[in-house]
Amino acid sequence: MKVTVKLETFEGPLDLLLHLIDQAEVDIYDIPIKDITDQYMEYLGAMQELELEVTSEFLVMAATLLSIKSKMLLPKPPVLDLEFDDYLQDEDYDPRAELVAKLIEYRKYKAIAEHLRDKEAERSLIYTREPEDLTPYTPVLPENPVEGLHVADLVRAFRKALRRMESRSSVARIRKDEISVKDRMFQVVDLLARERGPVFFSRLLEQEASKDSIVVTFLALLELMKVKRITCYQHKLFDDIVIQAREDGTANGFWADEISY
Repeated sequence: MKVTVKLETFEGPLDLLLHLIDQAEVDIYDIPIKDITDQYMEYLGAMQELELEVTSEFLVMAATLLSIKSKMLLPKPPVLDLEFDDYLQDEDYDPRAELVAKLIEYRKYKAIAEHLRDKEAERSLIYTREPEDLTPYTPVLPENPVEGLHVADLVRAFRKALRRMESRSSVARIRKDEISVKDRMFQVVDLLARERGPVFFSRLLEQEASKDSIVVTFLALLELMKVKRITCYQHKLFDDIVIQAREDGTANGFWADEISY
Protein backbone atom coordinates (compact mmCIF):
# COMPACT_ATOMS: atom_id res chain seq x y z
CA MET A 1 0.00 0.00 0.00
CA LYS A 2 1.32 3.46 -0.95
CA VAL A 3 1.49 6.02 1.86
CA THR A 4 1.70 9.77 1.08
CA VAL A 5 3.08 12.07 3.77
CA LYS A 6 2.37 15.82 3.60
CA LEU A 7 4.80 18.15 5.39
CA GLU A 8 3.75 21.81 5.68
CA THR A 9 7.15 23.33 6.44
CA PHE A 10 6.32 26.77 5.09
CA GLU A 11 3.03 28.62 5.15
CA GLY A 12 3.40 29.89 1.58
CA PRO A 13 5.86 30.88 -1.14
CA LEU A 14 6.69 34.22 0.51
CA ASP A 15 7.54 32.37 3.72
CA LEU A 16 9.89 30.09 1.75
CA LEU A 17 11.54 33.06 0.02
CA LEU A 18 12.14 34.82 3.35
CA HIS A 19 13.71 31.63 4.68
CA LEU A 20 16.04 31.38 1.69
CA ILE A 21 17.00 35.08 1.95
CA ASP A 22 17.72 34.83 5.68
CA GLN A 23 19.68 31.62 5.15
CA ALA A 24 21.80 33.25 2.43
CA GLU A 25 22.25 36.37 4.63
CA VAL A 26 21.64 38.78 1.77
CA ASP A 27 20.04 42.20 1.70
CA ILE A 28 16.33 41.97 0.99
CA TYR A 29 16.56 45.18 -1.07
CA ASP A 30 19.28 43.65 -3.29
CA ILE A 31 18.22 40.02 -3.77
CA PRO A 32 20.54 37.86 -5.92
CA ILE A 33 17.59 36.69 -7.95
CA LYS A 34 19.55 34.00 -9.83
CA ASP A 35 20.76 32.19 -6.67
CA ILE A 36 17.43 32.53 -4.87
CA THR A 37 15.53 31.25 -7.91
CA ASP A 38 17.82 28.23 -8.22
CA GLN A 39 17.37 27.40 -4.51
CA TYR A 40 13.61 27.87 -4.79
CA MET A 41 13.39 25.50 -7.77
CA GLU A 42 15.53 22.96 -5.91
CA TYR A 43 13.09 23.08 -3.00
CA LEU A 44 10.12 22.49 -5.33
CA GLY A 45 11.97 19.57 -6.94
CA ALA A 46 12.64 18.08 -3.50
CA MET A 47 8.96 18.39 -2.61
CA GLN A 48 7.99 16.54 -5.77
CA GLU A 49 10.55 13.80 -5.09
CA LEU A 50 9.09 13.32 -1.61
CA GLU A 51 5.64 13.22 -3.18
CA LEU A 52 4.57 16.30 -1.22
CA GLU A 53 1.70 18.35 -2.54
CA VAL A 54 2.88 21.49 -4.32
CA THR A 55 0.14 24.11 -4.29
CA SER A 56 -0.55 26.51 -7.12
CA GLU A 57 0.83 29.42 -5.06
CA PHE A 58 4.32 27.91 -5.08
CA LEU A 59 4.11 27.33 -8.85
CA VAL A 60 2.95 30.90 -9.48
CA MET A 61 5.88 32.21 -7.42
CA ALA A 62 8.26 29.95 -9.36
CA ALA A 63 6.98 31.45 -12.62
CA THR A 64 7.38 34.94 -11.19
CA LEU A 65 10.97 34.27 -10.12
CA LEU A 66 11.84 32.84 -13.54
CA SER A 67 10.31 35.91 -15.21
CA ILE A 68 12.34 38.27 -12.99
CA LYS A 69 15.47 36.19 -13.58
CA SER A 70 15.06 36.38 -17.34
CA LYS A 71 14.55 40.17 -17.18
CA MET A 72 17.68 40.54 -15.04
CA LEU A 73 19.74 38.45 -17.52
CA LEU A 74 18.63 40.39 -20.58
CA PRO A 75 20.99 43.20 -21.58
CA LYS A 76 19.78 46.72 -21.04
CA PRO A 77 18.82 48.66 -24.16
CA PRO A 78 21.12 51.50 -25.21
CA VAL A 79 20.37 54.87 -23.70
CA LEU A 80 18.78 57.21 -26.21
CA ASP A 81 18.71 60.96 -25.86
CA LEU A 82 14.92 61.23 -25.87
CA GLU A 83 12.91 63.70 -23.90
CA PHE A 84 10.24 61.30 -22.72
CA ASP A 85 9.60 61.01 -18.96
CA ASP A 86 8.16 57.51 -19.24
CA TYR A 87 11.27 56.19 -20.87
CA LEU A 88 13.52 57.78 -18.27
CA GLN A 89 11.47 56.18 -15.54
CA ASP A 90 11.64 52.72 -17.19
CA GLU A 91 15.41 53.07 -17.44
CA ASP A 92 15.82 52.77 -13.65
CA TYR A 93 13.06 50.22 -13.18
CA ASP A 94 14.06 47.15 -11.12
CA PRO A 95 12.09 43.96 -11.91
CA ARG A 96 12.59 42.85 -8.27
CA ALA A 97 10.87 45.95 -6.78
CA GLU A 98 7.35 44.50 -6.66
CA LEU A 99 8.59 41.22 -5.13
CA VAL A 100 10.68 43.08 -2.53
CA ALA A 101 7.66 45.17 -1.49
CA LYS A 102 5.60 42.00 -0.99
CA LEU A 103 8.37 40.35 1.04
CA ILE A 104 8.78 43.39 3.30
CA GLU A 105 5.04 43.59 3.92
CA TYR A 106 4.85 39.83 4.57
CA ARG A 107 7.79 40.03 7.02
CA LYS A 108 6.03 42.83 8.90
CA TYR A 109 2.78 40.88 9.32
CA LYS A 110 4.69 37.71 10.19
CA ALA A 111 6.51 39.54 13.00
CA ILE A 112 3.18 40.86 14.31
CA ALA A 113 1.70 37.35 14.19
CA GLU A 114 4.64 35.94 16.15
CA HIS A 115 4.26 38.70 18.74
CA LEU A 116 0.56 37.92 19.15
CA ARG A 117 1.38 34.20 19.37
CA ASP A 118 3.82 34.90 22.23
CA LYS A 119 1.19 36.99 24.00
CA GLU A 120 -1.31 34.16 23.60
CA ALA A 121 1.18 31.71 25.11
CA GLU A 122 1.78 34.02 28.07
CA ARG A 123 -1.96 34.50 28.60
CA SER A 124 -2.56 30.74 28.49
CA LEU A 125 -0.41 30.39 31.62
CA ILE A 126 -2.77 32.60 33.61
CA TYR A 127 -5.77 30.93 35.21
CA THR A 128 -8.71 33.03 36.35
CA ARG A 129 -11.44 32.28 38.81
CA GLU A 130 -15.12 32.97 38.45
CA PRO A 131 -16.32 35.94 40.55
CA GLU A 132 -17.98 34.99 43.83
CA ASP A 133 -20.64 36.67 45.93
CA LEU A 134 -18.77 38.55 48.67
CA THR A 135 -21.92 39.85 50.34
CA PRO A 136 -21.54 37.57 53.43
CA TYR A 137 -18.10 39.15 54.05
CA THR A 138 -19.38 42.71 53.86
CA PRO A 139 -19.20 44.39 57.29
CA VAL A 140 -22.64 45.21 58.69
CA LEU A 141 -22.75 48.78 59.93
CA PRO A 142 -25.00 49.41 62.96
CA GLU A 143 -28.14 51.32 62.12
CA ASN A 144 -28.22 54.88 63.38
CA PRO A 145 -31.50 55.29 65.33
CA VAL A 146 -31.45 59.09 65.01
CA GLU A 147 -30.51 59.24 61.35
CA GLY A 148 -32.45 61.97 59.63
CA LEU A 149 -33.85 63.37 62.93
CA HIS A 150 -33.38 67.08 63.54
CA VAL A 151 -34.40 69.61 66.13
CA ALA A 152 -37.13 70.73 63.75
CA ASP A 153 -38.80 67.34 64.28
CA LEU A 154 -39.06 68.04 68.01
CA VAL A 155 -40.43 71.49 67.26
CA ARG A 156 -43.15 69.99 65.06
CA ALA A 157 -44.00 67.49 67.81
CA PHE A 158 -44.19 70.36 70.30
CA ARG A 159 -46.54 72.32 68.05
CA LYS A 160 -48.65 69.20 67.53
CA ALA A 161 -48.99 68.82 71.31
CA LEU A 162 -49.97 72.47 71.62
CA ARG A 163 -52.66 72.07 68.96
CA ARG A 164 -54.07 69.08 70.82
CA MET A 165 -54.21 71.15 73.99
CA GLU A 166 -56.01 73.99 72.23
CA SER A 167 -58.68 71.59 70.98
CA ARG A 168 -59.45 70.39 74.50
CA SER A 169 -61.99 72.11 76.71
CA SER A 170 -60.19 72.79 79.97
CA VAL A 171 -60.43 75.44 82.61
CA ALA A 172 -57.45 77.75 82.66
CA ARG A 173 -55.81 77.99 86.02
CA ILE A 174 -53.16 80.31 87.23
CA ARG A 175 -50.75 78.50 89.44
CA LYS A 176 -47.18 78.56 90.42
CA ASP A 177 -44.67 76.56 88.42
CA GLU A 178 -44.66 73.25 90.25
CA ILE A 179 -41.64 71.67 88.55
CA SER A 180 -38.38 72.99 87.12
CA VAL A 181 -36.55 71.86 84.02
CA LYS A 182 -33.89 70.23 86.20
CA ASP A 183 -36.49 68.18 88.12
CA ARG A 184 -38.22 67.24 84.88
CA MET A 185 -34.91 65.96 83.50
CA PHE A 186 -34.50 63.65 86.49
CA GLN A 187 -38.09 62.44 86.08
CA VAL A 188 -37.50 61.56 82.42
CA VAL A 189 -34.28 59.71 83.25
CA ASP A 190 -35.99 57.80 86.10
CA LEU A 191 -38.89 56.86 83.82
CA LEU A 192 -36.54 55.50 81.18
CA ALA A 193 -34.67 53.54 83.85
CA ARG A 194 -37.90 51.96 85.11
CA GLU A 195 -39.19 51.14 81.67
CA ARG A 196 -35.83 49.77 80.52
CA GLY A 197 -36.74 50.69 76.99
CA PRO A 198 -37.98 53.50 74.79
CA VAL A 199 -40.87 55.77 75.80
CA PHE A 200 -43.17 57.81 73.56
CA PHE A 201 -43.12 61.59 73.90
CA SER A 202 -46.86 61.66 74.40
CA ARG A 203 -46.54 59.46 77.50
CA LEU A 204 -44.52 62.15 79.27
CA LEU A 205 -47.58 64.43 79.18
CA GLU A 206 -50.59 63.92 81.37
CA GLN A 207 -54.07 63.76 79.90
CA GLU A 208 -54.79 67.28 81.16
CA ALA A 209 -51.25 68.63 80.93
CA SER A 210 -50.97 72.38 80.94
CA LYS A 211 -48.98 74.51 78.58
CA ASP A 212 -46.34 75.08 81.23
CA SER A 213 -45.91 71.34 81.73
CA ILE A 214 -45.52 70.79 77.99
CA VAL A 215 -42.92 73.57 77.72
CA VAL A 216 -40.94 72.27 80.72
CA THR A 217 -41.00 68.71 79.33
CA PHE A 218 -39.88 69.90 75.93
CA LEU A 219 -37.00 71.93 77.43
CA ALA A 220 -35.98 68.96 79.57
CA LEU A 221 -35.75 66.74 76.50
CA LEU A 222 -33.64 69.31 74.68
CA GLU A 223 -31.25 69.52 77.62
CA LEU A 224 -31.01 65.73 77.90
CA MET A 225 -30.25 65.47 74.18
CA LYS A 226 -27.67 68.22 74.52
CA VAL A 227 -25.76 66.36 77.24
CA LYS A 228 -26.20 63.10 75.31
CA ARG A 229 -28.25 61.27 77.94
CA ILE A 230 -31.09 60.34 75.56
CA THR A 231 -31.75 59.90 71.83
CA CYS A 232 -34.97 60.72 70.00
CA TYR A 233 -36.24 59.35 66.69
CA GLN A 234 -39.41 58.74 64.67
CA HIS A 235 -40.54 55.62 62.86
CA LYS A 236 -42.08 57.71 60.11
CA LEU A 237 -42.88 61.31 59.27
CA PHE A 238 -45.18 63.14 61.74
CA ASP A 239 -45.25 60.06 63.98
CA ASP A 240 -44.94 60.21 67.76
CA ILE A 241 -41.32 60.78 68.82
CA VAL A 242 -39.63 57.87 70.59
CA ILE A 243 -37.30 58.69 73.50
CA GLN A 244 -34.60 56.22 74.45
CA ALA A 245 -31.76 56.33 76.98
CA ARG A 246 -28.24 56.16 75.56
CA GLU A 247 -26.48 52.88 76.21
CA ASP A 248 -23.18 54.48 77.20
CA GLY A 249 -24.94 56.76 79.69
CA THR A 250 -22.10 59.31 79.79
CA ALA A 251 -22.85 63.01 80.09
CA ASN A 252 -21.24 65.53 77.80
CA GLY A 253 -19.97 68.72 79.42
CA PHE A 254 -22.38 69.16 82.34
CA TRP A 255 -25.33 67.47 84.05
CA ALA A 256 -28.65 68.61 85.46
CA ASP A 257 -27.03 70.00 88.62
CA GLU A 258 -25.86 72.94 86.53
CA ILE A 259 -29.37 73.65 85.17
CA SER A 260 -30.84 76.59 87.11
CA TYR A 261 -34.27 76.91 85.53
